Amino acid sequence: MGFHASSRREEESKPAEPSKGGLFGTGLSNWFALPIGITAAVPILKMDLYVVNEETQLAAVFIAFCVALYSQGGAAIHNALDEKAKALLKEHNEAEEKVIQALEQKLDFLKANQNMVNDFEAINQIREESYVKLNAAGAIKPKHDFKGQMERILNMIAQEEATVTEKTKAAIMSEATAHVTEQFTTSKELKKAALNAAIAQISGTAAGADPVRAEFSKFLKAKAADAAKVTDDSEEKAQRAALIAKMNAVAKSENMFFHFDADGKPVMRQ
Repeated sequence: MGFHASSRREEESKPAEPSKGGLFGTGLSNWFALPIGITAAVPILKMDLYVVNEETQLAAVFIAFCVALYSQGGAAIHNALDEKAKALLKEHNEAEEKVIQALEQKLDFLKANQNMVNDFEAINQIREESYVKLNAAGAIKPKHDFKGQMERILNMIAQEEATVTEKTKAAIMSEATAHVTEQFTTSKELKKAALNAAIAQISGTAAGADPVRAEFSKFLKAKAADAAKVTDDSEEKAQRAALIAKMNAVAKSENMFFHFDADGKPVMRQ
């Protein structure tokens, strides 16, 4: 119905009556078209209103073919095309579902990463704090290592001095024992004094100084006096050089921050 500005008429407002179907919408059976067609065909052909020639025959055959195809195979063609359309629609829906799922996953990922900026800021803050602590530890560690290396060298020096002292004591005592033994073996006075001291000690009577101890003391005092007079320090220098060489070997093997010069003074490595 066309649009117009005038008021709607009464008949237009009434709803259209439904078609009754059948022949020309009359409700009659379509078979009534057969006698009507036969009745109308005679005057139409007689009056040459319809000329039967090759063109009309071809048109009739084509129309008959279309009617037969529509009536006999229309449903099959419709079903085939409908199945193909449904398959295409199914594939299209499946593709859309995959796209929707991918977009939903992406949306979930974006929602999960909303706090990514805050996380990176926290990570950077922790990294900065760690660098500060590492720098502080890096400033202290060389001092700690230097202290440990100095303690290592000092302990080694003390151990070497103790070893040399013990060796010197053992050598002096061995020499003193040999000297005192020789003195008591060759001197009759020392033998007599030693015998009297032994008898007095056994009898429990008062006795004088122990002659053996006196001889040891005499020897040690003489040894000390002789050592004070000696000006040759070659042995001491040799021991000092050996100790310095040993300390340098240890400092090199343990990658210490310093080494020792010929005088034994520590020198920082470059």
